[in-house]
Amino acid sequence: MGRSLNPHWDEAMALGHLANLGIALNARVGTLSVGQQAQVALTLCLAKRPELLLLDEPLAALDPLARSQLMGVLLRFVADEGNTVIMSSHVISDLEAVCDYVIILLRSRVVIADDLDHLLASHRLLIGPRSAPAVTDQVVVVSRTDTERQTNWLVRTETPIADPSWEVVEPTLEEIVLAYLREQSGVVSLHSMRTRPQTSGEGEVEAP
Repeated sequence: MGRSLNPHWDEAMALGHLANLGIALNARVGTLSVGQQAQVALTLCLAKRPELLLLDEPLAALDPLARSQLMGVLLRFVADEGNTVIMSSHVISDLEAVCDYVIILLRSRVVIADDLDHLLASHRLLIGPRSAPAVTDQVVVVSRTDTERQTNWLVRTETPIADPSWEVVEPTLEEIVLAYLREQSGVVSLHSMRTRPQTSGEGEVEAP
């Protein structure tokens, strides 16, 4: 069907992709695993050789291995062809690994729209005691969360913060996104965002 409906169909790429994944050509799609079905769908998309590819939640319902395999195929396609991919996802950690530009929507309104590298570089997480002096010079406070003894500020700034009262940590994309979404949605958090710098592991968070 894909070959018949698309004049730019790349038969060799489609067959080679499925062969590399061990997906038999005579298999019925309904009998495949969820991950294999996603790969077949992606094969149909990529074999059309589109200049712009729109993917709506392509990683939904996939296990970690299937997500990694699908993203690997997608990244190789972009690297080889130089095409543009717009992908929606609630899995923030996956976006951080593959995207150049990020747009965060809440109730159909844009909350964040920025180059990923600049977004990460322009935000800092400040961790300190409740008695720590406020940081206001050339800093925009995105969110503040408090515990009985500790306060965490996520701030946006273009200049380094050298105040010894604060421990300055580079936040993850997930922490930045959740902070903006909490503030925009009016959700008040009474727990600290992080008690110490994160050294390993990333959780999966579904945005509101």
